[in-house]
Amino acid sequence: MRIDIITVVPELLASPLNESILKRAQESGHAEIYVHNLRDYTDDKRRTVDDYPFGGEAGMVMKVEPVFRCIEKLKSERDYDEIIFTSPDGITYNQHEANRLSLMKNIIILCGHYKGIDYRIREHLITREISIGDYVLTGGELAACVIADSVVRIIPGAIGDEASALTDCFQDNLLAPPVYTRPAEFNGWKVPDVLLSGNFAEIEKWQDEQAYARTKALRPDLLDE
Repeated sequence: MRIDIITVVPELLASPLNESILKRAQESGHAEIYVHNLRDYTDDKRRTVDDYPFGGEAGMVMKVEPVFRCIEKLKSERDYDEIIFTSPDGITYNQHEANRLSLMKNIIILCGHYKGIDYRIREHLITREISIGDYVLTGGELAACVIADSVVRIIPGAIGDEASALTDCFQDNLLAPPVYTRPAEFNGWKVPDVLLSGNFAEIEKWQDEQAYARTKALRPDLLDE
């Protein structure tokens, strides 16, 4: 899978995209992640990517020309399944969307910035708008990292234990059950006996019950879905 990220502050992406699972997935060839500096697609000495909005509203707006040039260059080199814009008014991102994106071959993520982006880009080039929550960030770079991380980690082969990714929270609209490791008793706190029983049928039943109970108590909205 290939992910192209377009940004005005590529430095923000350097560390999170080159550590842990994302780093290993790229080294093993399961994922390719490329960061494009939008300023490289400007045509003035100051490498300007923003301008004042028509209508006199406060703030600055990302210019249409550099975004268009960058996306068109990428599209001339390969086909893209989705061109995503990180925006507070996009669809709310969740595990089901991550699963959907993980099946794609090539995606572009355009990071929003300033007051927004010239709306013509959203009208004519963007195929999907995604929000990671009902709040506003300085830019879309952190959202792009969230999307890239959540998508790459479920690509088959990206992590050592593929079953681990498939049993993560939200894969079946349930929170994960409690997990424990050694020692079996610490400070008088004991691991539930069922997990030490070796009876895998009972363990699975207990895990299902715990997942449902935790979801009902903490995120009942997931059960409605």
